[in-house]
Amino acid sequence: MPESTPARPEIVSEEEWRQSLESLRIEEKALTRRLDELNAKRRRLPMVLVDKNYVFLGSDGETSLLDLFDGRRQLIIYHFMFAADWDEGCRGCSWVVDAMSHPAHLNARDTSLAIVSRAPLEKLHGYRDRMGWSLPWYSSSNSDFNLHMGVTVDGEEWHGVSVFLRSGANIYRTYFTGDRGVEHLGSHWTYLDLTPYGRQEAWEDSPPGWPQTGPYDWIQRHDDYSS
Repeated sequence: MPESTPARPEIVSEEEWRQSLESLRIEEKALTRRLDELNAKRRRLPMVLVDKNYVFLGSDGETSLLDLFDGRRQLIIYHFMFAADWDEGCRGCSWVVDAMSHPAHLNARDTSLAIVSRAPLEKLHGYRDRMGWSLPWYSSSNSDFNLHMGVTVDGEEWHGVSVFLRSGANIYRTYFTGDRGVEHLGSHWTYLDLTPYGRQEAWEDSPPGWPQTGPYDWIQRHDDYSS
């Protein structure tokens, strides 16, 4: 943390504070309703048939995309950036996975969650053990799954989220997002957005004197902060 004391919000009476809070609450509720409308549109998106049999490597050996559903109707895959020649997984992706909730809550709604990367399985599981995660993680190193999903482009790795729906043995891709679209999965951002200093990144519209750094420059793997 910087040694100098950063600027702070204005100090007002409790009555003034409550008035300002209620004014903001009106806008927050409007945004919530707008998000509800967007979610409704997402539920009405068309979908595309996945007509290729992809092979993944998991704890029990070779497995298929259908197996990743684990018998459930819906599947969410987080495309974690971890190339075959990397020694560690992506810092930002690690941040997102740190915030993922217990899968039982998704399972209760007939939805499975899995992580897929291109690195060899032994690297993935070694890194998972280091991070203390237990979510299922699969290697797509023996298939062109990443290429077809648009998360390996010209040899470069990209993060993203794909959503699939199963009808019998048929699998359909219903949704994809990348870039800042994955922030919905990383609740650390949501928590920081509630604070007066926010994410403390230079792109944010904050008052003069607020502590700020470059975007994502400060993000570390959770066991790297101490160093």
